[in-house]
Amino acid sequence: MKLQNLFFIISAGSILFSCGSKEDNRETGKNLNEAVPVTVAKAGFSEAGGSISISGQLASEHSAAISTRIMGYITRMNVKIGDPVRAGQLLFTVQSADIQAKSGQVSAHIAAADAALANAKKDYERFTLLHQQNSATDKELENITLQYQAAEAQARAARQMRNEVNANMAYANVTAPFTGTITQKLMDAGNLASPGMPVLMLESNGTLQAVATVTEDQVNYIRSGLPVSVITDAGSKSVNGTISQVSRSSVGTGGQYLLRVNLNNSDELLSGMYVHIRIPVSGNAKNNFPESVWIPQESLVQQGDLTGIYTVGAHNTATLRWLRTGRTAGSQVEILSGLAAGEEYISKASGRLWNGAKVKL
Repeated sequence: MKLQNLFFIISAGSILFSCGSKEDNRETGKNLNEAVPVTVAKAGFSEAGGSISISGQLASEHSAAISTRIMGYITRMNVKIGDPVRAGQLLFTVQSADIQAKSGQVSAHIAAADAALANAKKDYERFTLLHQQNSATDKELENITLQYQAAEAQARAARQMRNEVNANMAYANVTAPFTGTITQKLMDAGNLASPGMPVLMLESNGTLQAVATVTEDQVNYIRSGLPVSVITDAGSKSVNGTISQVSRSSVGTGGQYLLRVNLNNSDELLSGMYVHIRIPVSGNAKNNFPESVWIPQESLVQQGDLTGIYTVGAHNTATLRWLRTGRTAGSQVEILSGLAAGEEYISKASGRLWNGAKVKL
């Protein structure tokens, strides 16, 4: 009886599983045959020829990594990220117990040197008077004079040591070198600060600059004072600017030449934003920088290290085409090969696409 019940349960489960599988297959088949709504766009020249396009980053005109010149634990941190500070304002303090101990030693050394100097001065005055009375020889006066001069030198050296201690005490209280805003706080109270190790990052207020690098085949067409346009990655906001500095040496920058662009208006822009800088060129130089094809980055398909895009093939099916991409500017990507200007591609899809999927415009 038990064997019959077990056989009945297994048979019923098999029937239910079979029905469920058929239902799933019908549902899957329905999805495979259903056309995916898509939006089609044409690839075109989204960047005018005769211009150099480079990527850069916004930065303040003045920035500094604030550190201390002495090693010690940070005892007090007076600022936080985003705080505005003025030049000379106390930012943080470093433990200075060893410096204070040395200050006591220097004070004792100064007292001893002053006492020795006072004693040497009295001997010098006494032997000078005796020499005038012919009661002391020239040699005795010369020895006393040398002792007096040595005591004076020791007293001066002791006071120079006091100046050194005072300077080190000043290093324990770190102040802002210029007016600006705290952008990073790398340490807090209780951390061990070392000479040369950044504790805070300070950036000046005011107009931002766009900082970028150019290659050796581009730098010859760039000069200071040249007007440019700067487009931000976030929001694609465009502002005008002027090249303020162009480096003529690539030593230490990996073969790239550094340039800085002063922005005419930096409202609503923040330091650290990535930007795309477009530098116009004229004359015969235009032939060296031809037009290029650009498409939206959101239309691309990534599969591992490969980049592709879907196009509409025969019988309204999606066809995956592999591309070779170049520069990026905001939300746009330069297409070096794989898609020509004027060709249609699928820019958006309302469902999941695959190679051979049916689509409808």
